[in-house]
Amino acid sequence: MTTVLIAGGAGYIGSTVASACRDAGITPVILGNLVRGRREFSEGRTFYEGDIADGPLIDRIFAEHPEISAVVHCAALIVVPESVANPIGYYDANVGKSLGFVGHLHRNNCDRIIFSSSASIYRAEDGSPVDEGSPLAPQSPYARTKAVCEGMFADIAVAGPRVLSLRYFNPVGADPKLRTGLQLRRPSHALGVLIQAYQEGRPFPTTGTDYPTRDATGIRDYVHVWDLAAAHIAAIERFDSVLVGAQRSTAINLGTGSGTTVRELCDAFKNVVPTPLATVDAAPRPGDVAGGYTKGDRAAKVLGWTPKPLEDGIRSALEWIPVRDKLLKA
Repeated sequence: MTTVLIAGGAGYIGSTVASACRDAGITPVILGNLVRGRREFSEGRTFYEGDIADGPLIDRIFAEHPEISAVVHCAALIVVPESVANPIGYYDANVGKSLGFVGHLHRNNCDRIIFSSSASIYRAEDGSPVDEGSPLAPQSPYARTKAVCEGMFADIAVAGPRVLSLRYFNPVGADPKLRTGLQLRRPSHALGVLIQAYQEGRPFPTTGTDYPTRDATGIRDYVHVWDLAAAHIAAIERFDSVLVGAQRSTAINLGTGSGTTVRELCDAFKNVVPTPLATVDAAPRPGDVAGGYTKGDRAAKVLGWTPKPLEDGIRSALEWIPVRDKLLKA
């Protein structure tokens, strides 16, 4: 049986990947410092509380689990405004500690790393699609930490562990079995705001209606978090066929290939909820951009991965809310 170490495995995405691993017959070993993750998300799983930069702890994990064959690195701080206010903290947590982590992995003869990267490293401001070869232009300290890590890992991979970077677009939803999900009570992404407006019985503001997109509203590439988890399973299983010979590192976009505009998001939401959703056009918020989405089919070709309809992610996000509220009250 395959065993993988999931760093950040008590967080939103890492815990969902851990659930998908168990469902696929892969044993997850969880490492997390619980700065943002939930201890409850590690229940029933082998869990080590600690930091990725703690060398003795990493040595202990590999000594106790020599069967670990790959590492999924999801450990990071991810809040963009927070990264602007605290860039030193973000570079330390996301870059400095990742450098120490990969050194500890190399010392323990780990040769396979799957890195949680981000599509925010692209300049996606005018509604245009991007592929893995598009220019990188990260616009926040958070995004730059992801770009720096990718470059750092590519350099290290020449003489150290191989690295497959998965560039996420916009995760939504929850584990369909409701084991884990987004732990924020009031998430700031469009679907979170949409759900809040619906629950409170007020119109959802469509902020920005003059963008160069197919219906003049902003566009994003929403991907069900369970689909992201499925991509990680494929990456674990196909790692050695993706990175062969002289190719020691690469990146793959995880997106729908078409994106979803704000109006399309509202339409998809209306297909899921039982009562009508009211919307109102509004001016764009300061800093808003048209957005972007992935193009091409590299994930399908290399990983055999295709995402499911957006409605699945919306439905699971709605089903997760009472579980989340109970969790936060505990």
